Amino acid sequence: MRLHSFPGRFANTKAYTGFTLVEMLIVIALIAIVATLTITNLGSIFGSKQEESAEIFVNQSIKTPIMAYRTALGSYPTTAEGFQALVVAPTGKEARWKGPYIDKMALDPWKNPYQYRCPGAHNPRSYDAWSIGPDQIDGTPDDIGNW
Repeated sequence: MRLHSFPGRFANTKAYTGFTLVEMLIVIALIAIVATLTITNLGSIFGSKQEESAEIFVNQSIKTPIMAYRTALGSYPTTAEGFQALVVAPTGKEARWKGPYIDKMALDPWKNPYQYRCPGAHNPRSYDAWSIGPDQIDGTPDDIGNW
């Protein structure tokens, strides 16, 4: 038996399978909340990786070229020579210099040059290598060094 649908008399028995406006607004609100939380935490996620990168550089990556320089010349580069002594032979040391020990000196994650001092204030028997850190001011607690 076939039922005829008359306007206003019988409800259509077929269920609708779409989303209502309220459901769609709830989903959009949830997506906005998740996006907001993600975006606000990106700074801390990437910030910690930048600090970790600088720490690896001053404690590990630069150590090998400096030790190779020291082996060839018998001492660490002076503070005046700095990391540039790993790229180009310092004046008066060309005969013993076996470099370049690195192609070019890298910048820290905040696009500043790494700092160098020999003898070091923190390592008086060797050298100090450090990044001035995210605040980009030397001598503050956020400096990242090999000490």
